[in-house]
This record gives sequence, C-alpha cells and structure tokens, in this order.
Amino acid sequence: MRIGKNIRVFKSSILEQFTYVHPVMPIALWGPLVVYWFTNGMISHDTSLVHCTALALEGLLVWTISEYLLHRFIFHFEPHGPFQERIAFLIHGIHHDDPLDERRLLMPPVAAGILAIIFYALFWLLLGTHHVQPFFAGFITGYLCYDYTHFAVHFWNPKSALFRRLKQNHMLHHYVSPNKRFGVSGSLWDHVFGTFG
Repeated sequence: MRIGKNIRVFKSSILEQFTYVHPVMPIALWGPLVVYWFTNGMISHDTSLVHCTALALEGLLVWTISEYLLHRFIFHFEPHGPFQERIAFLIHGIHHDDPLDERRLLMPPVAAGILAIIFYALFWLLLGTHHVQPFFAGFITGYLCYDYTHFAVHFWNPKSALFRRLKQNHMLHHYVSPNKRFGVSGSLWDHVFGTFG
C-alpha cells in the first residue's frame, strides 16, 4: 500500500508509467550487463582477473564521487524560470516533495540508460577499449548499490549501525538540510567537501 502523496507528473498515463520503477528492475536490467562487461573485458582483451578486478574497484570509487556530484549539482541545481523549474522537479524535486513514494525511489531505466551512455562514452574516451568494460562494470555496481541503498533507507528499519547512520544522514538531507549530506550510499565526499554537517 502506498503511503506517499501520489503526485502525478504527466497527463499521459503512458508517460506516467515510465516514472515508476519496480524494485527488481535495476538489477534485472543492469546485473547481466555488469557480468557481461566484466567477463568480456577479461576474455576479449586477454586481461587478468586481478587487473579486471582492480579496474572494477576503480570504477566503483569513481561512482562514489559521481553520486555526490550528480546529487549536489544536477539533482539540486537552482532553477531559473518555469522551464528550469519543471526540469528540476522532474529530475529530483518530485522526490523531495514526495519522499515516501516507493515507485519513484529508483532511477527510471530511460534516465539511467541515458546517463549510462554518456558516462560510458566519457570513460571509453579516457580509458580506451581495453579497460572501459571492467571499469564500467564497477561503476554500474556502485550505481546499483546507490539505488538500493536509497530504497532501503526510505523504507527499511536497518539493524546495522552503518545502515542506521546512512538512513539518519539521508533523512536529515530530506527533512532538515536539503543543501547538505548529498552522499546516499556513503558520506566520504560530504566530509571531503564540507557538506556533511
């Protein structure tokens, strides 16, 4: 049963359905691709398991800073005028207006796919063909950790101290200081850039 406000985004019911994401969707979509990118990077380019794992861990680390920067500067950009206000609302404003809408806690596949193409192209230019696939497997693994951590901190009562801290930080972001605590799956970059407290 839904406990959010049920804010409608589009008049079209078809477009509206694209704003909802079932919790299984991200792992069903991205999980097989992560496995493919990691193994194909190793097999196609005759790269060792250790080298591929190191690249994947680097991709995971790069995700953490990307998560912070996207949340701080893209999701929370300051709109000027009606058009930008609409874009800001669609990107992230709806989530702050209705943080209890479980259908909109995970990134819709269309938006995630567009961002993935942009990031893949950027990493391909920087890393080249031989390294991009295992690196991107780690990057998308980080994205999946972010997406599911975000879902969990909104709807689960975590038992572990780590997840209780993550939930507390994110709830403070929502209800006390929306211009602080941009890290969802961790607070490292908030500490580095002074946006934690």
